[in-house]
Amino acid sequence: MSARLLIVDDEESLLQFLELMFSEIGYEVTTASGVEEAKRRLSDSGFDLVLCDITMPDGSGLDLLREIRSDEDRRTAVIMMTAYTSTESAVEAMKAGAYDYVSKPFDVEELKLLVERALEKTELYQENVYLRRELQERYTFSNIIGRSGRMQSIFALVERISRTPSTVLIRGESGTGKELIARAIHFNSPRSRARFLSINCGALPENLLESELFGHERGSFTGAVREKQGLFQEASGGTLFLDEIGEMTPSMQVKLLRALQEKKVRRVGGTREEDVDVRIIAATNQDLEEQIRNGSFREDLFYRINVIPIHLPALRRRREDIPLLADHFVRKYSSELGTEPVRFSVEAMRMLERYEWPGNVRELENVVERTLALQSGSVVTASDLPAIIANQSEPDEEIRLPEEGLDLEQFLDDIRRRLMSEALDRCDGVQTQAAELLGMSFRSFRYYAKKMQLAPTRDD
Repeated sequence: MSARLLIVDDEESLLQFLELMFSEIGYEVTTASGVEEAKRRLSDSGFDLVLCDITMPDGSGLDLLREIRSDEDRRTAVIMMTAYTSTESAVEAMKAGAYDYVSKPFDVEELKLLVERALEKTELYQENVYLRRELQERYTFSNIIGRSGRMQSIFALVERISRTPSTVLIRGESGTGKELIARAIHFNSPRSRARFLSINCGALPENLLESELFGHERGSFTGAVREKQGLFQEASGGTLFLDEIGEMTPSMQVKLLRALQEKKVRRVGGTREEDVDVRIIAATNQDLEEQIRNGSFREDLFYRINVIPIHLPALRRRREDIPLLADHFVRKYSSELGTEPVRFSVEAMRMLERYEWPGNVRELENVVERTLALQSGSVVTASDLPAIIANQSEPDEEIRLPEEGLDLEQFLDDIRRRLMSEALDRCDGVQTQAAELLGMSFRSFRYYAKKMQLAPTRDD
């Protein structure tokens, strides 16, 4: 679709010339001989660019420019024209939001190039707006899958805290969707127009992590050939997601704590502190309280990031969400693979629901993608599932010693894990109630829960 231009000038011959010239290039051109007519044209339809004279009998082109810029949703590029080479008019037009300014008589080829560049900028902005809207729609609460009571409670909490600037700590096993929740908080917050940046604190050595977070000056270390802004500055006005914060070294924890307390950062090799305005969302699958006890995580940093805690349950503790998630991933990957959506047989879905999912939602997504990629029919049966899922024993199956023998301790641990997990599901994560259900002492239950990383939500 060709770009739409509105040309505004009280000189009829110039209007006709510009209309003919830009129409021959391929633009869709509309003309107006004054400010009031131009306003009517703008109200009737949208334009990608307005080329407007400043001085006209019925008003100033600057008034038209200000009206265009007053509508935040209208991203129309504006180029001003004038017969008077006035520096004041140029400065005023640029301050009011004009893309550029040309003086009459102008060079025709230069004007064509100027219009082309202005339209390229407008197109780029519109693409960014489209992508941002796509992201916002993707991370609305309705697009995060979960009908279980626990997930609904988390959605309600996320919706409330999104409107605040408070620091959030998201905890949960690997693959439970911690970054998805962090993005939902950002894209539903007043900071959604600014950037969401993330970094895995355990994936980088300390010196590189410091440079990534705070930036560095040129020559501050080998390879620092130019100065670099850190993520704290790049995410200014937005959100910085610190994933796997429990992996951060003690010395980096000190530097991070200072940045959070002072709201200032100093680049590596620099002497000047710079103010930063960024919301912090941290995440971990570690037991930070245990790390505090053994001295590997700072208690003062923990209290600084743990302002609003969110605990994401493991998938095995919200099994009622598995059919919903599986259906969601079927639709997603059917679209990507260009195939017709399939459905799971009753037996196959029962196996998905019974599986322990140590990799949580991420593992379920991978299983669905793999199954669809290899699937030839319209129904996924038990035999189509990966062997580790398809070969599960029925819970009530008579226990027999296999011919090849077995690891008894591992076998008993698997049974203990399954029953403790089910007890926690029934008791909504309350350890004391789950222990009572299994006839165990609370101390013994807590010991095994920690050993098996069941991550119960609370003691009582």
